[in-house]
Amino acid sequence: MQLRQFIQQYRKDWKELDQLTSTLQKRKKNLTSTTIDNFDQLYQKVAQNLSYSQTYFPNEDVTEHLNEIVSKAHNVLYQEQQSSWKQIRYFFSTKFIGLLLEQWKAIVFAMILLLLGGLASFLSVIDNPLHINRILPAEMVQSIADPGELENVSDSVNTSLMSAQIMTNNIKVAFLAFAGGITFGILTLYILVYNGILIGALAGLFWTSGNSYVFWAYIVPHGIIELLAIFIAGGAGLLMGYKLFVPGNLSRLYQLKVQAVRSVQLLLGTIPLFILAGIIEGFITPADLSLEIKYAFATLTFVGFILYMLVGNYFLKKQNAKANHDLVD
Repeated sequence: MQLRQFIQQYRKDWKELDQLTSTLQKRKKNLTSTTIDNFDQLYQKVAQNLSYSQTYFPNEDVTEHLNEIVSKAHNVLYQEQQSSWKQIRYFFSTKFIGLLLEQWKAIVFAMILLLLGGLASFLSVIDNPLHINRILPAEMVQSIADPGELENVSDSVNTSLMSAQIMTNNIKVAFLAFAGGITFGILTLYILVYNGILIGALAGLFWTSGNSYVFWAYIVPHGIIELLAIFIAGGAGLLMGYKLFVPGNLSRLYQLKVQAVRSVQLLLGTIPLFILAGIIEGFITPADLSLEIKYAFATLTFVGFILYMLVGNYFLKKQNAKANHDLVD
């Protein structure tokens, strides 16, 4: 059976199961036996479709979509209704990790775009420091502290207010990078490259003054988490744009509906990262600590994120093994 024929023949069942699953998730009472029986029959049929698709179309979007539908229906069938706290814990301990692993290529591409923009502006500024005036907005140039006095800034700054402002700005950048996916990813490309240019220009300025070590000590404690979150949000936007630009055998509207859900979930997963980055930038970055301690703190944030991924991946594999066992039974 060809892919297009497979989709046309069974797509109605997939849509019906997805809609019925959403209905069962919302309505926990007054469900008729007919509705439950219909749900069970549809689940079995779509699970078989998934098995067929995994065998003959393993790298197609339809397989990933079917896996998502069956997984959601499986949770309704075999899991007790979870409390809000348990749902949140499940999302950040398992679901979010799974999304990151599924969409890692788009996230890496977002990172490369930002780094390329940063490298270009960095090389431009170290070639001629006056280029900083052409790269950065005038108000930003005027607000830059003397590179040699960086360690003396922010002693009298209201760190609580600064933390809130930083967190709000970073979430705004992430949201724009994500929402840019609707423009076929063009706006997302711009946001990522532009923010890379800003960072690279500043890095170049402090490089030319011989204060790179100080500059990065004030950047990396919060920057590790902050940039990871921006890469994730940017990757979500890029993936949405790519699916709109190259919809494959499915319609653009269908791809938008499917990918928008994943992208929104990725964006939601970055919010705690931005909150953490804002707190660090508001309280740890300006703190009277040695530069070495700040670098050590940055290393801990990176190691912490890696551990988070490893632990989450363990629970994800454990859950998938249980789901596959239940399907076989």
